[in-house]
Amino acid sequence: MKQGYLNIVLHAHLPYVRHPEYDSFFEENWLFEAISECYIPLIRVFDRLENDAVNFTLTLSLSPTLITMLRDELLQSRYQQYLNKRIELAEKEIIRTRKQPHYQKLARLYRRLFIGVKETYQRYNGDLLCAFKKHHVAGHLELITTAATHGFLPVLNVSKTAVQQQIEIGIATFTDNLGFSPTGFWLPECGFYPELENSLASAGIHYFFTDTHALLEATDPVEQINAPINCGNAVMAFARNADISQYVWSSEYGYPSNNAYREYYDDIGFELALDYIAPYILDGKNRVNTGIKYHRIAEEGSDKQCYAPHEAREKINRDAKDFVKQCQQQLEQSANMIERPVIITVPFDAELFGHWWFEGPEWLDRVFRLLDKNTQLETTTAPAYLKQYAQHPIAMPAASSWGDEGYSSYWINEENDWIYPFLHQAAEQMEQLVVDFKHVTVSNLQRRALNQALRSVLLAQASDWSFIMKAGTATDYAKKRLTDQLARFNYLHECIRKNRIDEHYLLALETMDNIFPAIDFKDYSERVL
Repeated sequence: MKQGYLNIVLHAHLPYVRHPEYDSFFEENWLFEAISECYIPLIRVFDRLENDAVNFTLTLSLSPTLITMLRDELLQSRYQQYLNKRIELAEKEIIRTRKQPHYQKLARLYRRLFIGVKETYQRYNGDLLCAFKKHHVAGHLELITTAATHGFLPVLNVSKTAVQQQIEIGIATFTDNLGFSPTGFWLPECGFYPELENSLASAGIHYFFTDTHALLEATDPVEQINAPINCGNAVMAFARNADISQYVWSSEYGYPSNNAYREYYDDIGFELALDYIAPYILDGKNRVNTGIKYHRIAEEGSDKQCYAPHEAREKINRDAKDFVKQCQQQLEQSANMIERPVIITVPFDAELFGHWWFEGPEWLDRVFRLLDKNTQLETTTAPAYLKQYAQHPIAMPAASSWGDEGYSSYWINEENDWIYPFLHQAAEQMEQLVVDFKHVTVSNLQRRALNQALRSVLLAQASDWSFIMKAGTATDYAKKRLTDQLARFNYLHECIRKNRIDEHYLLALETMDNIFPAIDFKDYSERVL
Protein backbone atom coordinates (compact mmCIF):
# COMPACT_ATOMS: atom_id res chain seq x y z
CA MET A 1 0.00 0.00 0.00
CA LYS A 2 1.20 3.51 -0.80
CA GLN A 3 2.13 5.79 2.08
CA GLY A 4 0.09 8.69 0.71
CA TYR A 5 -1.89 10.19 -2.14
CA LEU A 6 -1.89 13.27 -4.32
CA ASN A 7 -5.32 14.68 -5.17
CA ILE A 8 -4.99 17.04 -8.17
CA VAL A 9 -8.16 19.04 -8.83
CA LEU A 10 -8.64 21.29 -11.88
CA HIS A 11 -11.58 23.66 -12.04
CA ALA A 12 -12.65 24.52 -15.61
CA HIS A 13 -14.98 27.48 -15.75
CA LEU A 14 -15.79 30.46 -17.95
CA PRO A 15 -18.68 32.91 -17.69
CA TYR A 16 -21.54 32.47 -20.11
CA VAL A 17 -20.63 34.58 -23.14
CA ARG A 18 -22.67 34.10 -26.29
CA HIS A 19 -23.68 36.87 -28.67
CA PRO A 20 -25.64 35.65 -31.72
CA GLU A 21 -26.69 39.25 -32.33
CA TYR A 22 -23.14 40.01 -33.54
CA ASP A 23 -21.03 38.42 -36.27
CA SER A 24 -18.12 38.23 -33.83
CA PHE A 25 -17.60 39.28 -30.26
CA PHE A 26 -14.40 39.96 -28.31
CA GLU A 27 -15.31 38.11 -25.11
CA GLU A 28 -16.18 34.92 -27.03
CA ASN A 29 -12.41 34.66 -27.54
CA TRP A 30 -12.16 33.74 -23.85
CA LEU A 31 -13.75 30.41 -24.74
CA PHE A 32 -11.80 29.93 -27.97
CA GLU A 33 -8.46 30.61 -26.28
CA ALA A 34 -9.30 28.23 -23.43
CA ILE A 35 -10.25 25.44 -25.86
CA SER A 36 -7.06 25.83 -27.92
CA GLU A 37 -4.61 26.53 -25.12
CA CYS A 38 -6.01 24.58 -22.16
CA TYR A 39 -8.82 22.06 -22.71
CA ILE A 40 -7.52 20.37 -25.86
CA PRO A 41 -3.88 20.35 -24.66
CA LEU A 42 -5.09 18.65 -21.47
CA ILE A 43 -7.11 16.14 -23.48
CA ARG A 44 -4.03 15.39 -25.59
CA VAL A 45 -2.02 14.79 -22.41
CA PHE A 46 -4.71 12.42 -21.10
CA ASP A 47 -4.82 10.59 -24.44
CA ARG A 48 -1.03 10.21 -24.46
CA LEU A 49 -0.88 8.94 -20.91
CA GLU A 50 -3.61 6.41 -21.60
CA ASN A 51 -1.90 5.23 -24.79
CA ASP A 52 1.35 4.78 -22.85
CA ALA A 53 -0.45 2.81 -20.11
CA VAL A 54 0.50 5.36 -17.44
CA ASN A 55 -1.57 5.06 -14.27
CA PHE A 56 -2.97 8.51 -13.47
CA THR A 57 -6.04 9.99 -11.82
CA LEU A 58 -7.23 13.54 -11.22
CA THR A 59 -10.44 15.49 -10.77
CA LEU A 60 -11.88 17.94 -13.29
CA SER A 61 -14.71 20.29 -12.40
CA LEU A 62 -16.76 21.43 -15.40
CA SER A 63 -18.97 24.43 -14.77
CA PRO A 64 -22.51 24.40 -16.23
CA THR A 65 -21.84 27.59 -18.21
CA LEU A 66 -18.74 26.04 -19.78
CA ILE A 67 -20.59 22.78 -20.47
CA THR A 68 -23.31 24.72 -22.26
CA MET A 69 -20.88 26.75 -24.35
CA LEU A 70 -18.85 23.68 -25.36
CA ARG A 71 -22.04 22.08 -26.67
CA ASP A 72 -23.38 25.22 -28.38
CA GLU A 73 -23.48 24.81 -32.18
CA LEU A 74 -23.05 28.54 -32.87
CA LEU A 75 -19.94 28.73 -30.68
CA GLN A 76 -18.59 25.48 -32.13
CA SER A 77 -18.90 26.94 -35.63
CA ARG A 78 -17.26 30.19 -34.61
CA TYR A 79 -14.48 28.31 -32.86
CA GLN A 80 -13.60 26.40 -36.02
CA GLN A 81 -13.41 29.69 -37.92
CA TYR A 82 -11.19 31.06 -35.15
CA LEU A 83 -8.89 28.03 -35.32
CA ASN A 84 -8.59 28.12 -39.11
CA LYS A 85 -7.59 31.79 -38.86
CA ARG A 86 -4.88 30.88 -36.35
CA ILE A 87 -3.46 28.24 -38.69
CA GLU A 88 -3.53 30.74 -41.55
CA LEU A 89 -1.74 33.35 -39.42
CA ALA A 90 0.94 30.85 -38.36
CA GLU A 91 1.60 30.02 -42.01
CA LYS A 92 1.82 33.71 -42.78
CA GLU A 93 4.28 34.13 -39.91
CA ILE A 94 6.53 31.38 -41.29
CA ILE A 95 6.93 33.50 -44.43
CA ARG A 96 7.35 36.80 -42.56
CA THR A 97 10.09 35.43 -40.30
CA ARG A 98 12.08 33.68 -43.04
CA LYS A 99 15.14 35.84 -42.24
CA GLN A 100 14.73 35.35 -38.49
CA PRO A 101 15.46 31.64 -37.93
CA HIS A 102 14.67 31.60 -34.20
CA TYR A 103 11.29 33.23 -34.77
CA GLN A 104 10.54 31.11 -37.81
CA LYS A 105 11.20 27.96 -35.78
CA LEU A 106 8.60 29.14 -33.29
CA ALA A 107 6.16 30.04 -36.07
CA ARG A 108 6.45 26.47 -37.32
CA LEU A 109 5.90 25.24 -33.78
CA TYR A 110 2.66 27.23 -33.54
CA ARG A 111 1.46 25.92 -36.87
CA ARG A 112 2.01 22.35 -35.65
CA LEU A 113 0.24 23.13 -32.39
CA PHE A 114 -2.79 24.70 -34.09
CA ILE A 115 -3.04 21.84 -36.58
CA GLY A 116 -2.77 19.35 -33.73
CA VAL A 117 -5.54 21.14 -31.86
CA LYS A 118 -7.72 21.01 -34.97
CA GLU A 119 -7.07 17.31 -35.46
CA THR A 120 -8.02 16.55 -31.86
CA TYR A 121 -11.15 18.70 -32.09
CA GLN A 122 -12.23 16.93 -35.26
CA ARG A 123 -11.39 13.48 -33.87
CA TYR A 124 -13.91 14.09 -31.10
CA ASN A 125 -16.37 15.69 -33.57
CA GLY A 126 -16.15 18.98 -31.72
CA ASP A 127 -17.52 17.36 -28.54
CA LEU A 128 -14.91 17.90 -25.83
CA LEU A 129 -17.32 16.65 -23.18
CA CYS A 130 -17.17 13.29 -24.94
CA ALA A 131 -13.38 13.34 -24.63
CA PHE A 132 -13.52 14.10 -20.92
CA LYS A 133 -16.16 11.45 -20.35
CA LYS A 134 -14.01 8.86 -22.14
CA HIS A 135 -11.29 9.33 -19.54
CA HIS A 136 -13.88 9.32 -16.76
CA VAL A 137 -15.15 5.94 -17.92
CA ALA A 138 -11.56 4.68 -18.10
CA GLY A 139 -11.12 5.60 -14.43
CA HIS A 140 -8.58 8.38 -14.94
CA LEU A 141 -10.78 11.44 -14.59
CA GLU A 142 -13.28 12.15 -11.82
CA LEU A 143 -15.77 14.65 -13.24
CA ILE A 144 -17.68 17.02 -10.96
CA THR A 145 -19.45 20.33 -11.36
CA THR A 146 -20.24 23.62 -9.65
CA ALA A 147 -23.09 26.11 -9.24
CA ALA A 148 -25.31 26.91 -12.23
CA THR A 149 -23.69 30.22 -13.15
CA HIS A 150 -20.84 30.11 -10.64
CA GLY A 151 -22.76 32.30 -8.21
CA PHE A 152 -20.80 33.18 -5.07
CA LEU A 153 -22.92 31.24 -2.58
CA PRO A 154 -21.97 33.00 0.70
CA VAL A 155 -23.34 36.31 -0.56
CA LEU A 156 -26.40 34.70 -2.21
CA ASN A 157 -27.31 33.13 1.14
CA VAL A 158 -29.69 36.00 1.83
CA SER A 159 -32.05 33.62 0.03
CA LYS A 160 -31.66 29.89 0.70
CA THR A 161 -33.75 29.33 -2.40
CA ALA A 162 -31.21 31.19 -4.54
CA VAL A 163 -28.41 29.00 -3.18
CA GLN A 164 -30.36 25.79 -3.70
CA GLN A 165 -31.29 26.87 -7.21
CA GLN A 166 -27.66 27.49 -8.12
CA ILE A 167 -26.64 24.08 -6.77
CA GLU A 168 -29.44 21.98 -8.19
CA ILE A 169 -29.57 23.55 -11.66
CA GLY A 170 -25.80 23.20 -11.84
CA ILE A 171 -26.03 19.49 -11.05
CA ALA A 172 -28.96 18.98 -13.44
CA THR A 173 -27.05 20.63 -16.30
CA PHE A 174 -24.05 18.40 -15.67
CA THR A 175 -26.23 15.29 -15.47
CA ASP A 176 -28.15 16.09 -18.66
CA ASN A 177 -24.93 16.56 -20.63
CA LEU A 178 -22.63 13.91 -19.10
CA GLY A 179 -25.21 11.22 -18.44
CA PHE A 180 -24.52 10.70 -14.73
CA SER A 181 -24.79 12.67 -11.51
CA PRO A 182 -21.64 14.03 -9.86
CA THR A 183 -20.88 13.14 -6.26
CA GLY A 184 -18.49 16.07 -5.73
CA PHE A 185 -18.98 19.81 -5.98
CA TRP A 186 -16.68 22.74 -6.58
CA LEU A 187 -17.81 25.65 -4.43
CA PRO A 188 -17.49 28.79 -6.60
CA GLU A 189 -14.40 30.69 -5.43
CA CYS A 190 -14.19 28.00 -2.69
CA GLY A 191 -16.81 30.07 -0.86
CA PHE A 192 -18.18 28.19 2.17
CA TYR A 193 -20.41 29.06 5.11
CA PRO A 194 -21.86 26.76 7.81
CA GLU A 195 -25.18 25.20 6.71
CA LEU A 196 -24.10 25.08 3.08
CA GLU A 197 -23.21 21.44 3.71
CA ASN A 198 -26.94 20.73 4.20
CA SER A 199 -27.82 22.19 0.80
CA LEU A 200 -25.09 20.06 -0.76
CA ALA A 201 -26.29 16.92 1.00
CA SER A 202 -29.89 17.43 -0.14
CA ALA A 203 -28.58 17.64 -3.72
CA GLY A 204 -26.74 14.32 -3.41
CA ILE A 205 -23.23 15.74 -2.99
CA HIS A 206 -20.73 13.76 -0.90
CA TYR A 207 -17.67 16.04 -0.88
CA PHE A 208 -16.40 19.51 -1.73
CA PHE A 209 -13.19 21.54 -1.60
CA THR A 210 -12.22 24.51 0.56
CA ASP A 211 -9.17 26.66 1.12
CA THR A 212 -6.69 25.73 3.84
CA HIS A 213 -7.94 27.96 6.65
CA ALA A 214 -11.48 26.55 6.44
CA LEU A 215 -10.17 23.42 8.20
CA LEU A 216 -7.49 25.08 10.30
CA GLU A 217 -10.20 27.31 11.82
CA ALA A 218 -12.98 24.71 11.92
CA THR A 219 -15.14 24.25 15.02
CA ASP A 220 -12.73 21.51 16.03
CA PRO A 221 -9.56 22.76 14.29
CA VAL A 222 -7.31 20.16 12.72
CA GLU A 223 -3.56 20.16 13.23
CA GLN A 224 -2.90 19.47 9.56
CA ILE A 225 -5.07 19.48 6.46
CA ASN A 226 -3.91 16.37 4.59
CA ALA A 227 -7.13 14.51 5.37
CA PRO A 228 -10.82 15.43 4.99
CA ILE A 229 -13.27 16.23 7.75
CA ASN A 230 -16.90 15.18 8.06
CA CYS A 231 -19.23 18.19 8.29
CA GLY A 232 -21.53 16.16 10.53
CA ASN A 233 -23.86 14.95 7.80
CA ALA A 234 -21.43 12.68 5.90
CA VAL A 235 -20.50 15.48 3.50
CA MET A 236 -16.70 15.65 3.43
CA ALA A 237 -14.55 18.76 3.11
CA PHE A 238 -11.11 18.51 1.50
CA ALA A 239 -8.81 21.49 2.05
CA ARG A 240 -6.22 22.92 -0.30
CA ASN A 241 -2.65 22.23 0.75
CA ALA A 242 -1.27 25.75 0.42
CA ASP A 243 2.37 24.73 0.96
CA ILE A 244 2.34 22.37 -2.04
CA SER A 245 -0.02 24.43 -4.22
CA GLN A 246 2.23 27.47 -4.04
CA TYR A 247 4.88 25.75 -6.16
CA VAL A 248 2.46 26.02 -9.07
CA TRP A 249 0.15 28.83 -7.97
CA SER A 250 2.43 31.56 -6.68
CA SER A 251 2.99 34.40 -9.15
CA GLU A 252 6.19 35.35 -7.35
CA TYR A 253 8.11 32.12 -6.94
CA GLY A 254 5.93 29.40 -8.49
CA TYR A 255 7.24 27.35 -11.39
CA PRO A 256 5.35 29.33 -14.09
CA SER A 257 7.29 32.51 -13.23
CA ASN A 258 10.65 31.07 -14.29
CA ASN A 259 12.37 32.87 -17.19
CA ALA A 260 12.81 29.62 -19.12
CA TYR A 261 9.07 29.61 -19.74
CA ARG A 262 7.08 31.51 -22.33
CA GLU A 263 5.78 35.00 -21.60
CA TYR A 264 1.99 35.20 -21.80
CA TYR A 265 1.68 38.95 -22.22
CA ASP A 266 3.80 39.33 -25.39
CA ASP A 267 1.60 38.52 -28.37
CA ILE A 268 1.93 39.49 -32.04
CA GLY A 269 -1.68 40.63 -31.98
CA PHE A 270 -0.47 43.68 -30.09
CA GLU A 271 3.04 43.94 -31.53
CA LEU A 272 2.79 43.76 -35.32
CA ALA A 273 1.55 46.41 -37.75
CA LEU A 274 -2.22 46.80 -37.78
CA ASP A 275 -2.58 46.35 -41.54
CA TYR A 276 -0.73 43.00 -41.28
CA ILE A 277 -2.59 41.64 -38.26
CA ALA A 278 -6.02 43.13 -39.11
CA PRO A 279 -7.57 39.95 -40.64
CA TYR A 280 -6.86 38.08 -37.40
CA ILE A 281 -8.17 40.51 -34.79
CA LEU A 282 -11.65 41.67 -33.90
CA ASP A 283 -13.23 43.80 -36.65
CA GLY A 284 -9.77 44.41 -38.06
CA LYS A 285 -9.06 47.14 -35.52
CA ASN A 286 -9.46 45.89 -31.96
CA ARG A 287 -6.27 44.10 -31.03
CA VAL A 288 -6.55 40.72 -29.31
CA ASN A 289 -4.28 37.84 -28.39
CA THR A 290 -3.55 35.54 -31.31
CA GLY A 291 -1.79 32.84 -29.28
CA ILE A 292 1.47 33.40 -31.15
CA LYS A 293 4.05 34.61 -28.65
CA TYR A 294 7.79 34.65 -29.33
CA HIS A 295 9.41 35.68 -26.07
CA ARG A 296 10.34 34.04 -22.81
CA ILE A 297 9.70 35.60 -19.41
CA ALA A 298 12.20 38.37 -18.91
CA GLU A 299 14.07 38.94 -15.70
CA GLU A 300 13.42 42.33 -14.16
CA GLY A 301 15.43 45.03 -15.94
CA SER A 302 16.58 42.76 -18.77
CA ASP A 303 15.67 42.78 -22.48
CA LYS A 304 13.24 40.33 -24.04
CA GLN A 305 14.76 37.10 -25.30
CA CYS A 306 13.45 34.63 -27.82
CA TYR A 307 11.60 31.66 -26.34
CA ALA A 308 13.67 28.45 -26.44
CA PRO A 309 11.45 25.33 -26.29
CA HIS A 310 14.34 22.96 -25.54
CA GLU A 311 15.30 25.00 -22.46
CA ALA A 312 11.66 25.05 -21.38
CA ARG A 313 11.46 21.26 -21.68
CA GLU A 314 14.51 20.87 -19.47
CA LYS A 315 12.92 23.18 -16.89
CA ILE A 316 9.65 21.22 -17.07
CA ASN A 317 11.52 18.06 -16.14
CA ARG A 318 13.31 19.75 -13.24
CA ASP A 319 10.13 21.36 -11.93
CA ALA A 320 8.15 18.12 -12.18
CA LYS A 321 10.85 16.27 -10.21
CA ASP A 322 10.94 19.06 -7.63
CA PHE A 323 7.15 18.97 -7.24
CA VAL A 324 7.15 15.23 -6.59
CA LYS A 325 10.01 15.73 -4.13
CA GLN A 326 8.07 18.43 -2.26
CA CYS A 327 5.01 16.17 -2.11
CA GLN A 328 7.10 13.34 -0.67
CA GLN A 329 8.57 15.62 1.98
CA GLN A 330 5.06 16.75 2.90
CA LEU A 331 4.05 13.11 3.07
CA GLU A 332 6.85 12.34 5.51
CA GLN A 333 6.02 15.34 7.69
CA SER A 334 2.34 14.40 7.92
CA ALA A 335 2.65 10.63 8.11
CA ASN A 336 2.74 10.47 11.92
CA MET A 337 -0.06 13.00 12.48
CA ILE A 338 -3.00 10.86 11.37
CA GLU A 339 -3.75 7.16 11.52
CA ARG A 340 -4.48 6.66 7.82
CA PRO A 341 -2.45 7.52 4.71
CA VAL A 342 -2.53 11.25 4.00
CA ILE A 343 -4.08 12.85 0.93
CA ILE A 344 -2.47 16.04 -0.38
CA THR A 345 -5.14 18.10 -2.16
CA VAL A 346 -3.97 20.67 -4.71
CA PRO A 347 -6.76 22.51 -6.55
CA PHE A 348 -6.10 24.92 -9.41
CA ASP A 349 -7.99 26.82 -12.07
CA ALA A 350 -7.71 24.59 -15.13
CA GLU A 351 -6.95 27.59 -17.36
CA LEU A 352 -3.60 27.99 -15.61
CA PHE A 353 -2.46 24.90 -17.50
CA GLY A 354 -1.73 25.90 -21.08
CA HIS A 355 -3.40 29.30 -21.22
CA TRP A 356 -1.55 31.28 -18.55
CA TRP A 357 1.26 28.74 -18.18
CA PHE A 358 2.03 27.52 -21.70
CA GLU A 359 4.09 24.60 -20.45
CA GLY A 360 1.55 23.56 -17.80
CA PRO A 361 0.02 20.55 -19.60
CA GLU A 362 3.46 19.11 -20.36
CA TRP A 363 4.50 19.64 -16.75
CA LEU A 364 1.38 17.77 -15.64
CA ASP A 365 2.21 14.96 -18.07
CA ARG A 366 5.68 14.66 -16.57
CA VAL A 367 4.37 14.67 -12.98
CA PHE A 368 2.00 11.79 -13.75
CA ARG A 369 4.77 9.77 -15.37
CA LEU A 370 7.03 10.27 -12.37
CA LEU A 371 4.29 9.32 -9.91
CA ASP A 372 3.45 6.20 -11.91
CA LYS A 373 6.90 4.88 -10.94
CA ASN A 374 6.86 6.24 -7.39
CA THR A 375 6.68 3.66 -4.59
CA GLN A 376 5.45 6.01 -1.87
CA LEU A 377 2.99 8.38 -3.50
CA GLU A 378 0.24 7.92 -6.07
CA THR A 379 -2.55 10.02 -7.52
CA THR A 380 -6.11 9.53 -6.39
CA THR A 381 -9.46 11.30 -6.22
CA ALA A 382 -11.68 12.23 -3.30
CA PRO A 383 -14.27 9.44 -3.83
CA ALA A 384 -11.54 6.80 -4.29
CA TYR A 385 -9.92 7.90 -1.04
CA LEU A 386 -13.24 7.97 0.82
CA LYS A 387 -14.04 4.48 -0.43
CA GLN A 388 -10.86 3.21 1.24
CA TYR A 389 -11.04 5.35 4.38
CA ALA A 390 -14.60 6.10 5.45
CA GLN A 391 -14.18 7.38 9.02
CA HIS A 392 -12.99 10.95 9.50
CA PRO A 393 -13.13 13.60 12.26
CA ILE A 394 -16.39 15.54 12.56
CA ALA A 395 -16.09 19.32 12.51
CA MET A 396 -17.61 22.34 10.78
CA PRO A 397 -15.31 24.22 8.37
CA ALA A 398 -15.01 27.94 8.96
CA ALA A 399 -16.72 30.45 6.69
CA SER A 400 -14.11 31.20 4.05
CA SER A 401 -13.15 31.58 0.40
CA TRP A 402 -9.95 31.51 -1.57
CA GLY A 403 -8.54 34.67 -3.10
CA ASP A 404 -7.16 37.77 -1.42
CA GLU A 405 -7.29 37.49 2.40
CA GLY A 406 -9.48 34.38 2.18
CA TYR A 407 -12.77 35.78 3.49
CA SER A 408 -14.79 36.88 0.46
CA SER A 409 -13.13 40.28 0.16
CA TYR A 410 -12.44 39.85 -3.55
CA TRP A 411 -16.15 39.46 -4.24
CA ILE A 412 -17.47 42.04 -1.77
CA ASN A 413 -15.56 45.33 -1.85
CA GLU A 414 -15.83 48.96 -2.85
CA GLU A 415 -15.59 48.13 -6.58
CA ASN A 416 -18.51 45.70 -6.68
CA ASP A 417 -20.60 45.81 -3.50
CA TRP A 418 -23.20 48.01 -5.24
CA ILE A 419 -24.44 45.01 -7.24
CA TYR A 420 -25.72 42.89 -4.37
CA PRO A 421 -28.86 44.84 -3.37
CA PHE A 422 -30.00 44.54 -7.00
CA LEU A 423 -29.25 40.81 -7.09
CA HIS A 424 -31.08 40.20 -3.81
CA GLN A 425 -34.06 42.24 -4.99
CA ALA A 426 -34.27 40.26 -8.24
CA ALA A 427 -34.09 36.95 -6.35
CA GLU A 428 -36.82 38.08 -3.97
CA GLN A 429 -39.05 39.22 -6.83
CA MET A 430 -38.49 35.94 -8.64
CA GLU A 431 -39.49 34.01 -5.55
CA GLN A 432 -42.65 36.07 -5.21
CA LEU A 433 -43.47 35.55 -8.89
CA VAL A 434 -43.28 31.82 -8.45
CA VAL A 435 -45.39 31.86 -5.30
CA ASP A 436 -48.07 33.93 -7.02
CA PHE A 437 -48.20 31.69 -10.09
CA LYS A 438 -47.82 28.29 -8.44
CA HIS A 439 -51.57 27.57 -8.39
CA VAL A 440 -52.39 29.42 -11.57
CA THR A 441 -52.81 27.73 -14.91
CA VAL A 442 -50.31 29.64 -17.02
CA SER A 443 -50.28 29.90 -20.79
CA ASN A 444 -47.33 28.64 -22.78
CA LEU A 445 -46.23 32.25 -23.29
CA GLN A 446 -46.35 32.98 -19.55
CA ARG A 447 -44.44 29.80 -18.79
CA ARG A 448 -41.72 30.79 -21.26
CA ALA A 449 -41.50 34.27 -19.77
CA LEU A 450 -41.26 32.92 -16.20
CA ASN A 451 -38.52 30.48 -17.22
CA GLN A 452 -36.62 33.22 -19.02
CA ALA A 453 -36.91 35.53 -16.03
CA LEU A 454 -35.33 32.81 -13.91
CA ARG A 455 -32.49 32.44 -16.44
CA SER A 456 -31.82 36.18 -16.22
CA VAL A 457 -31.63 36.05 -12.42
CA LEU A 458 -29.18 33.15 -12.53
CA LEU A 459 -26.98 34.80 -15.15
CA ALA A 460 -26.87 38.04 -13.17
CA GLN A 461 -25.70 36.11 -10.09
CA ALA A 462 -22.47 34.90 -11.73
CA SER A 463 -19.44 35.61 -9.53
CA ASP A 464 -17.38 36.44 -12.63
CA TRP A 465 -18.77 39.96 -12.92
CA SER A 466 -17.83 40.98 -9.36
CA PHE A 467 -14.42 39.35 -9.83
CA ILE A 468 -13.76 41.27 -13.05
CA MET A 469 -14.86 44.54 -11.48
CA LYS A 470 -12.35 44.05 -8.69
CA ALA A 471 -9.58 42.89 -11.04
CA GLY A 472 -10.20 45.82 -13.39
CA THR A 473 -9.63 43.78 -16.56
CA ALA A 474 -12.85 43.94 -18.62
CA THR A 475 -14.81 46.12 -16.23
CA ASP A 476 -17.10 47.76 -18.78
CA TYR A 477 -18.17 44.41 -20.20
CA ALA A 478 -18.75 42.97 -16.71
CA LYS A 479 -20.95 45.90 -15.71
CA LYS A 480 -22.88 45.72 -18.97
CA ARG A 481 -23.48 41.98 -18.68
CA LEU A 482 -24.75 42.39 -15.14
CA THR A 483 -26.97 45.38 -15.85
CA ASP A 484 -28.27 43.79 -19.06
CA GLN A 485 -29.37 40.65 -17.21
CA LEU A 486 -31.03 42.67 -14.47
CA ALA A 487 -32.75 44.84 -17.08
CA ARG A 488 -34.00 41.72 -18.88
CA PHE A 489 -35.36 40.35 -15.62
CA ASN A 490 -37.03 43.65 -14.72
CA TYR A 491 -38.63 43.82 -18.17
CA LEU A 492 -39.93 40.26 -17.95
CA HIS A 493 -41.10 40.79 -14.38
CA GLU A 494 -43.19 43.78 -15.41
CA CYS A 495 -44.54 42.00 -18.50
CA ILE A 496 -45.57 38.97 -16.47
CA ARG A 497 -47.22 41.08 -13.79
CA LYS A 498 -49.19 43.07 -16.35
CA ASN A 499 -49.78 40.05 -18.60
CA ARG A 500 -48.42 42.02 -21.55
CA ILE A 501 -45.75 39.71 -22.88
CA ASP A 502 -44.23 40.61 -26.24
CA GLU A 503 -43.57 37.23 -27.83
CA HIS A 504 -41.12 38.61 -30.39
CA TYR A 505 -38.98 40.25 -27.72
CA LEU A 506 -39.25 37.17 -25.51
CA LEU A 507 -38.01 35.03 -28.42
CA ALA A 508 -35.05 37.39 -28.84
CA LEU A 509 -34.13 36.95 -25.16
CA GLU A 510 -34.53 33.18 -25.43
CA THR A 511 -32.23 33.19 -28.46
CA MET A 512 -29.54 35.28 -26.79
CA ASP A 513 -29.68 33.46 -23.43
CA ASN A 514 -30.51 29.90 -24.38
CA ILE A 515 -28.77 28.31 -21.41
CA PHE A 516 -30.60 25.76 -19.20
CA PRO A 517 -33.15 24.61 -21.83
CA ALA A 518 -34.87 22.26 -19.36
CA ILE A 519 -35.37 24.90 -16.67
CA ASP A 520 -38.85 24.97 -15.12
CA PHE A 521 -39.95 27.73 -12.76
CA LYS A 522 -42.35 25.26 -11.11
CA ASP A 523 -39.38 23.40 -9.63
CA TYR A 524 -38.32 26.68 -8.08
CA SER A 525 -41.73 27.05 -6.46
CA GLU A 526 -41.27 23.80 -4.58
CA ARG A 527 -38.08 25.15 -3.04
CA VAL A 528 -39.69 28.46 -2.14
CA LEU A 529 -42.19 26.65 0.03
